[in-house]
Amino acid sequence: MTPNFPSDIEEIKSVGRYQIIRKLGEGGAGIVFLGRDPYIKRNVAIKIANTATEKSRGQFLSEAQSAGRLNHPNIVSIHDAGIQDEFCYIAMEYIEGSTLAKFCRPENLFNLTQVIEIILQTCEALNYAHEKGVIHRDIKPPNIMLTKSGDVKITDFGIAQIAENTVALGLFGTPSYMSPEQLKEEVIDCTSDIFSLGCVLYELIAGKKAFDGKNLYEIMYKITHSEPESLINLRPDLSPDMEEIVRKTLAKKPLERYQSCMDLAYDLAAVLRGKKGISRTQRVKDIAKFVRRLEFFREFSLEQVRAVLAASHVYKAPKGMPIMVEGAVEDTFSIILNGTVKVEKSGQTLAVIGKGECFGEMACISTQARTANVVAVTDCILMRISTDVLQKSADSTKYLFYKNFAKALVHRLSETSLKTRG
Repeated sequence: MTPNFPSDIEEIKSVGRYQIIRKLGEGGAGIVFLGRDPYIKRNVAIKIANTATEKSRGQFLSEAQSAGRLNHPNIVSIHDAGIQDEFCYIAMEYIEGSTLAKFCRPENLFNLTQVIEIILQTCEALNYAHEKGVIHRDIKPPNIMLTKSGDVKITDFGIAQIAENTVALGLFGTPSYMSPEQLKEEVIDCTSDIFSLGCVLYELIAGKKAFDGKNLYEIMYKITHSEPESLINLRPDLSPDMEEIVRKTLAKKPLERYQSCMDLAYDLAAVLRGKKGISRTQRVKDIAKFVRRLEFFREFSLEQVRAVLAASHVYKAPKGMPIMVEGAVEDTFSIILNGTVKVEKSGQTLAVIGKGECFGEMACISTQARTANVVAVTDCILMRISTDVLQKSADSTKYLFYKNFAKALVHRLSETSLKTRG
């Protein structure tokens, strides 16, 4: 028979198979304890909440559902979840370290290089979650842990939105870090997390919140109508590029923000590369993990991706920019790292292709003139690779490229066949 919990949740001695050692902290969703798994002999963090109703129980356990489907080194792992009487609990990876809240205080601020490195890790984890269809919805300094070794761990997916689920309307999140569309209870996507991450980035640099106020209504008004104080006024040593990045993450309209965490990471890495002492090798390291998650590079090793990046040209193409021109003779092909492009001929759109897909490879391999135009439909990040680089690659890398070219050709021929039949 399951034992009853004491009336005072803080007096709990055990839950499920876990022994409670001490309280670590608490928030709106429950109390977090340090626990011990007696079978595996490891410490765990256990979040416990009084969930007397079916609705509150479902909301609490949504964290296990959303975070449990994620497996990423920068996201806290979920080990177990359960119900005990009117209480729910989640057992998760125990992290020794501090939350970013500690480093948002004026006396504890990191230098800019450290801030960028932290946000790059956070971007990588959020990009992964977004690709899995999970939107966090409560990104804030207390929900981002920093381990003693300097690794980021995102926690508390308690109000996360899983893309295929219908989410009940309601004001979820922490006011100072909520996007305008969250405050308006509108449908949100990954750009809402990007806005919240922009608030964190601002605070790590400025030592104060981007949007603060005496009460909830003042905060809400500022988020929807006001711009935060210029970062350069607060940190004169900051580059205009960095202030522009923060400004773009905090744009009121979702379409004016970065459209993916990879896009944001690219610009942050560019600022990092511009700093003294940052090598080209560091540039490759900054985005290699993002690139390897693309379908085109799934079978490549991290070392192979870094080698390709080091020998290629990665650049941004704004919306509407012509990328490839019909009739041109070039020895390069491109892979879309982020965004969407369209292939046109004689004014007609032949195809629209997106992240992880390639174009220009057949004309490049056969040394023929381009047979179509390619134009950026959205802001894009592209990797341009020359035939010379491909031919000089290791045989194992060349094999993976040609394998992916063949897959792309088969896919396009299949689509053409379906259109013809239709």
